[in-house]
Amino acid sequence: PVCRLLEAQLQDQRREHEEEMEALQNQVDLMQEELEKQQQAFLQTLQLSPEVQVELGLQQEITRLTNENLDLKELLEKLEKNEKKLKKQLKIYMKKVQDFEASQTTVPVERRLHEQNMQVAVQRKEKDFQGMLEYYKEDEPLLIRNLIT
Repeated sequence: PVCRLLEAQLQDQRREHEEEMEALQNQVDLMQEELEKQQQAFLQTLQLSPEVQVELGLQQEITRLTNENLDLKELLEKLEKNEKKLKKQLKIYMKKVQDFEASQTTVPVERRLHEQNMQVAVQRKEKDFQGMLEYYKEDEPLLIRNLIT
């Protein structure tokens, strides 16, 4: 039984090794073909006149730069789109801050004192507690302002 087990393992390893060798040989063959193509192209380029060689080089560089330019334009468009989105968000937040500041001018002095006392209490609690925050709906502008600042 031990000999059969070892023999089976050896056959599995041999099969894996042969598969790996075949895959590597295929890669080598593909690389040799690619190398031959590149050598032929290089020899053809050398047989051309210097002017034609320069022209081919320029065409390749123009193609590369064109592709790079297209990639940069695409990136620029994405950045511009993101900038517009961020500007819209900024306008929304600025409006909320303005609305909040306007509502603060209409809040009675007593309520402001109460809010300041509440704010002090909340600051003390922050040291001890983390998690959800309970607040009154009318206190939402104050909370937003405090979060922003």
